[in-house]
Amino acid sequence: MNEQELIDNIVNGIETLQGSSRISKINKGYSNDQKFRIEKNGQLYLLKCFALDELAAKQAEYEVILNMQKYDVNCSKPLEMSTLPNTDRGYMLLTYIDGHEATEAISAYSEEVQYKIGLEAGQELAKMHRWHAPASVTPWYDRKLEKHKRYIEQYMSSGARMKDDAQFLSFIDRNLHLMKDRPNVFQHDDFHVGNLIIKDGSLAGVIDFDRWDWGDPVHEFLKAGMFSSEISIPFTIGNFKGYHGKQEPDDKFWTLYSLYLAMTIISSIVWILKVRPVELPIMMEKLERVLEDHNHFNSIVPRWYLEGSRV
Repeated sequence: MNEQELIDNIVNGIETLQGSSRISKINKGYSNDQKFRIEKNGQLYLLKCFALDELAAKQAEYEVILNMQKYDVNCSKPLEMSTLPNTDRGYMLLTYIDGHEATEAISAYSEEVQYKIGLEAGQELAKMHRWHAPASVTPWYDRKLEKHKRYIEQYMSSGARMKDDAQFLSFIDRNLHLMKDRPNVFQHDDFHVGNLIIKDGSLAGVIDFDRWDWGDPVHEFLKAGMFSSEISIPFTIGNFKGYHGKQEPDDKFWTLYSLYLAMTIISSIVWILKVRPVELPIMMEKLERVLEDHNHFNSIVPRWYLEGSRV
């Protein structure tokens, strides 16, 4: 089925969208979803189409977005989910968050506004973390340690090791015990400027919950350190402080954050080699920056945070 045939099935097969005036494809993100921005009678909708073998995962994602409403999280509202008539696709219909991806738009604002948007983002993240994992979910320490052992094995045999990696590998080993008895809460698991929409100098909403998980809330800040800090240090500092009630994070937070960031160096290399091997040099450059920011993990607070907070 070509794209036009899919669009015809969307506007004819979904009653809510019949009579739509505009429909445009959204070509962003790493997921396999086909995403469309749809306008009808002045109302904007986001439609995600997906293969039926992903139906169970998408139903779980839809339930997550429903639960976000309970915690008053600023995100899309779920409207309906079903299979698309005359196709081999399922669909999820949500309200559309109007604005611009923060990655592209935030630099147009002053540092003070960037910081304020970061505060707003941190406050939204804190709302999400009020949702605790069901008792049936395996403790965080057990799950994370098992994954880490698997990644380490693959990393060691990958042929793409970081230069002088013994130092940060030792830092990881010394601090793995800190993951024991950590809270097990909802994680967006991809919380950074690429999944935040801003408009008129404020946070318009959080998007893309398809990588959700359960785990330590501190783990959620990895993507901010990896990606958001490259785009806007004032935003990222605001993100950290907004989460902590506008206070400075304590040493326990920073040690865990640094542990997870060091572990992510390993998993990022393994992941990029599997998914986008051509982008390995780009990823290695990002990871070198992480090592420099933490002085190869002799410092638990990143350099960009220390320098940015003094400005």
